[in-house]
Amino acid sequence: MKKISLILIIMLYALQGVSRDYTDYVNLYIGTANDGNTNPGAVMPWGMASVSPFNCYDTLNPEAWCRSPYLYGRPYISGFTQLNISGTGCPDLGTATLMPTSGLLSFIPSHNTSAYSDAIARPGYYSVMLDKFGIRAEMTTTMRTTISRYTFPGGESNIMLNLGLNLTTRDGAVIERFSDTEIGGMKTIGNFCGLTATQNVYFYVVVSKAPREAGIFDGDRKYPYFKRPMAGKNIGAYFVFDTYEGEEVLVKTGFSFVSVANAKLNLEAEQPGFDFDGTRQASHDAWNRKLSRIRVEGGTYDDRVMFYSALYHTLLHPNVFNDVNGEYQGYEHNDVFTTSGNDRYSLFSLWDTYRTVHPLLSLVYPSKQSAMVQSLLSMYREGGWLPRWELASMETGVMVGDPSLPVIVDSWFRGIRDFDVELAYEAMHNNATADPETNILRPGLEYWLEYGYIPDDAPPVMHRFPKDMYENMLRHRVVWGSVSTSLEYGIADWNLAQFALMLGKQDDHDYFLERSLFYRNNFDPKTNFLRPRHSNGDWIMPFDPESHGHEQSGYVEGSAWTYTFMVPHDILGLMELMGGPQPFVHKLQACFDEGHFDVTNEPDIAYPFLFNYVEGEEWRTQRQVRQIIQNDFSNAPDGLPGNDDVGTLSAWLMYAMMGFYPDCPGDMHYQLSSPVFTKVTIELDPEYYPGETFVIEAPDASADHIYIRSMHLNGEPLEGFRLHHDQVIRGGRLVFGLAE
Repeated sequence: MKKISLILIIMLYALQGVSRDYTDYVNLYIGTANDGNTNPGAVMPWGMASVSPFNCYDTLNPEAWCRSPYLYGRPYISGFTQLNISGTGCPDLGTATLMPTSGLLSFIPSHNTSAYSDAIARPGYYSVMLDKFGIRAEMTTTMRTTISRYTFPGGESNIMLNLGLNLTTRDGAVIERFSDTEIGGMKTIGNFCGLTATQNVYFYVVVSKAPREAGIFDGDRKYPYFKRPMAGKNIGAYFVFDTYEGEEVLVKTGFSFVSVANAKLNLEAEQPGFDFDGTRQASHDAWNRKLSRIRVEGGTYDDRVMFYSALYHTLLHPNVFNDVNGEYQGYEHNDVFTTSGNDRYSLFSLWDTYRTVHPLLSLVYPSKQSAMVQSLLSMYREGGWLPRWELASMETGVMVGDPSLPVIVDSWFRGIRDFDVELAYEAMHNNATADPETNILRPGLEYWLEYGYIPDDAPPVMHRFPKDMYENMLRHRVVWGSVSTSLEYGIADWNLAQFALMLGKQDDHDYFLERSLFYRNNFDPKTNFLRPRHSNGDWIMPFDPESHGHEQSGYVEGSAWTYTFMVPHDILGLMELMGGPQPFVHKLQACFDEGHFDVTNEPDIAYPFLFNYVEGEEWRTQRQVRQIIQNDFSNAPDGLPGNDDVGTLSAWLMYAMMGFYPDCPGDMHYQLSSPVFTKVTIELDPEYYPGETFVIEAPDASADHIYIRSMHLNGEPLEGFRLHHDQVIRGGRLVFGLAE
């Protein structure tokens, strides 16, 4: 009897572990203030469709520019955008704005703006009370569709789809009524970060109840009987209902970047009925499964919320781009293509995400990372180049460098090898070596090869392309930040060199390795900074290492302090240039002590872990990382120190809290620091990795115990403060001994 009772107790605990709801630890408001540019809306993991409350519209300043559909603290909601992006530095999408109202129908945005209360935001679900109209609005999603449930008061009730109220700065839409309950059309998006890249998104909308009146509006005029396509700037559709108290009306929206027919197909495939509760449950379950791939124990409640909220934000993008039939709009191409097995992904903010997001996906969600690498290779086949910053198959041309290369190479070395290796090498080699006069991905390449650095006085490069090809990149094919661009090219070429060596291409390896060290030509031994210089070899004067790029040429969104240590592939070489380990440590510590370190931007986010390269100074990494976690992140709307950059800061926080960090893409060593949690369990995918789980334990972890006194891997002492990726994916247990 006792034996049976013990078995039942064990089974009960096992069931409790399986049924644990990790979504309870996600605070969707983290990052909605302090320019984090996240939103609290509903979306599936890596989902195309997402629905967010839209409070960006300012009745006092209608032309105000927002980067996110939702800003914490604004007291009014003017709709719910059905297609959104999270954590970017510039706005786009934030479109297909649905708004329910009650009473007299009006098309004036300020009339349709409402104070709100009782908001509920959970992964896959958002709900709020629109106080002005007495309407409870709820919303959830599938991968490519959304569904909203509006509970109306009695009387006249309205639902409007406003295509003129958006985040995207591109005007123009087309809408058509197909029946009293169905509408569809197209909205133009683009102009991301002020560039000219443009795309169309298609939609199909169905309401659950036949309206008393329905039609199209343009500005403040309505057209109730018009049933042909109508185009306009401030255009939309409306439905008017007679409702009883507490009546529910549901709205489904499907999206596609191919056609209205495909948007309808996506809707029919993913939501054949109006099952709001079932759709919500499916979205919740999908999130819980993905979040449970990493299980943390210990720490404070806020620590756990910060961690799982960060994991949530890391799993939003890149997102699925193809329709249920496999079709998608080609990259920088007018044709439609069809996937062959894997989903096609979009929104590659690569200048940001190559540093943290993609290594994390490779470790924990390798099948998704594999599909993303294959998406990059598809873009090469379609558009002739690997992308730099892709959105909805548009090359936005934002930021600098050639960041697809480290993503692909890093993925392969981490164990993701189910993609065409020869095609990958061809694509990367093309980006790195194409004729500088026609290479749109590497502006300044010709000067880089000629001088070994990019002269700050290099003239703008306008190449001989057809005028309708890559117009946005042609207009902006100038070098933005000579030092920054050179450093990014060096990181890309170092990765390409490693890939070449793996393929047995020794000559290519030697060539690209030599190019990866060109950064040394920007190193000034008198100041120990990487500095811009003229084509005649002189340093740019005057020189202020604290001045940012908008004040001093040479640097992108940063200063000389931000970039001088950004040579992760040659830290020991940089250390030698600086005069050895102690000058290196002294200068790196000064970067923190004097306030030059900027955790909100990507070039220097590996800096806290670089003390590990100097024996005896590793404690500085442990101290610095903990200070950043405690001072710059929190369980609050302003809990991200700045723009999340499509999950990059969130992924950094996760690594920092777990106690290991991939400081150099393409290098399989992690730098170790002290974990925040007493236990972290990472599930490993058996299709890619030999181990089942990798467990990190730190029984003494606390806010005070931040210094590592011992480390044991599978019972054996671990020497040094680095861990190889192969040691992780084989599974096992890493135990830290921590002290004050």
